[in-house]
Amino acid sequence: MSARDRTPPTGAWHGARDPSSVTPPPGGPVDGNPWPTVAPAGALRRTLTALRHDPPAVAGTVVLLVLLVVGLAGQWLAPAGINDVDVDRMLRPPSGAHPFGTDELGRDVLSRVLVAARVSLQVGLVSVGIALAVGVTVGLLAGWYGGWADTVLMRGMDVLFAFPVLLLAVAIVAVLGPGLVTAMVAIGVVYTPIFARVTRAGVLAVREQVFVRAAVSIGTSDLRILRRHVLPNVAAPLIVQTSLSLAFAILSEAALSFLGLGVQPPAPAWGRMLYDGRGFVTDAWWLGVFPGAAIFLTVLAFNLVGDALRDVLDPRRLTLGEARRSIR
Repeated sequence: MSARDRTPPTGAWHGARDPSSVTPPPGGPVDGNPWPTVAPAGALRRTLTALRHDPPAVAGTVVLLVLLVVGLAGQWLAPAGINDVDVDRMLRPPSGAHPFGTDELGRDVLSRVLVAARVSLQVGLVSVGIALAVGVTVGLLAGWYGGWADTVLMRGMDVLFAFPVLLLAVAIVAVLGPGLVTAMVAIGVVYTPIFARVTRAGVLAVREQVFVRAAVSIGTSDLRILRRHVLPNVAAPLIVQTSLSLAFAILSEAALSFLGLGVQPPAPAWGRMLYDGRGFVTDAWWLGVFPGAAIFLTVLAFNLVGDALRDVLDPRRLTLGEARRSIR
């Protein structure tokens, strides 16, 4: 059977005699398709303009930029070595020489907090990248083809989604063994069903649109339709979900490290530093306060940016004034 004889998705192109006879939108066809994909430059510009008018989003972006710089250059910004042990200066409170104090082995807490930022960012980005790649692929296939593919793929996602996040991550780490790579894989697997569900929901709505029906009717391949028409139109909720999942991935990494299943000593990690300072809560409060504050600020910044992106990218939440500003 040729590509032109394929049956479009359910409800596709009812009553249309010839898709080529339909008048394309202003600007003309692109690559032979009468319904070209909207250029992302204008949408990106409007999004950045709207974010600049949102003070919480600006504050969150500034914090994330600072965190990115610290993550990339933490080992050069650290005033001391992260594993320089000196029992003569153990458990010293914050001072000019040690702004965040020292731990039970005399190591500089500020240096360890700065270097640990790279670990948290690495785990967050890699694990969410894994979840995004696998989840989007599963969601696209399930939503586009439907039938048994949808049933098998999404029931598998439902099985993963049924487990509590931390419990499933702990189980995966217990099987594969503790470590940085294992933590990234475990967190990526845990958050894959979320991206699969978001993607599938978007595909089910987009595949019934006229431009998708027309592309199917003229024999465009499934891969091209998914890449050029479907995926760009489900990108907005995926961007929002990515920003929010980064925050939860960092929290999950901190929880695994606190349990001793994430980054292994002597490498610093915020969750591990919280675990090491749990026995010194009354005598050395700084051991838990500063790593905890780093986790708090990072997660808060991602949530602020994610909430702002959700408001900007969802046209139903725009007020009249915001809508007018977005088209200027």
